[in-house]
Amino acid sequence: MGYSTSCQKGGTLYRKFILPLGGAGVCIGSLYWLCMSPYSQLQGDFPYHGDTDERLVAITFDDGPNQPYTSQIASLLADYDIKATFFQPGACVERYPEVTQELFSAGHVIGSHAYSHRFGKYLHLKSIQQEIEQADAVFAKYLGVLPSLYRPPWLLRIPGSLAMIRSHLLQPVSGEFCHSLEIFQPNPARIARGAVSKAKPGAFILFHDGFDAKGGNRAQTVKAVKITVERLSNAGYGFTTVDKLLGIPAYRPLH
Repeated sequence: MGYSTSCQKGGTLYRKFILPLGGAGVCIGSLYWLCMSPYSQLQGDFPYHGDTDERLVAITFDDGPNQPYTSQIASLLADYDIKATFFQPGACVERYPEVTQELFSAGHVIGSHAYSHRFGKYLHLKSIQQEIEQADAVFAKYLGVLPSLYRPPWLLRIPGSLAMIRSHLLQPVSGEFCHSLEIFQPNPARIARGAVSKAKPGAFILFHDGFDAKGGNRAQTVKAVKITVERLSNAGYGFTTVDKLLGIPAYRPLH
């Protein structure tokens, strides 16, 4: 095979396979940025930090209650007199209502994380609305109040969803993942390094005390939270809740 023929075949391969793959990668990346990035504001205001110059961060947890890990985290936070923000699917609250009630009574803030945490439920506005209303019914039953904060599962937004969420008097909330692999439970020191690296005034640092509303072993996260709060405390950081950093009430009254 001559050099010219080889180059022609290489060019054909590039046009037929490499360029389309590159284009697909750009499309996937753009779609992720638009719909699932913690930082993108293209669909509307989706805060991942509060507006403050103070060395304050909000530690947040998604996908619980999940026992025994949620209660272990609560006990650890009590040792350091820290209040956190827990974004909970209604289905998990139904599974462990006493845990949510204990968190609420201890002064932690409970946010809504929809109801089922099933991905397909968040691809259509009607089903998102149903998920919000179903979760609200659970919070009303067990807490007697409705959360003001709402974190979409997977941080997933579709066109119109943020406006629809706000129409329920909910504030959509993002957050910075403590570590991109935390859900797979790597070494706790590794998770903590990631979390500490995200700390800046007003940051919402996102951990998982559950997994997709199905439970799961979160022992490494529990250990990582302890390392994180100790390191941030030593660095001069204080801890608060998301509602306080946003300057809004934590709860809505029942109608």
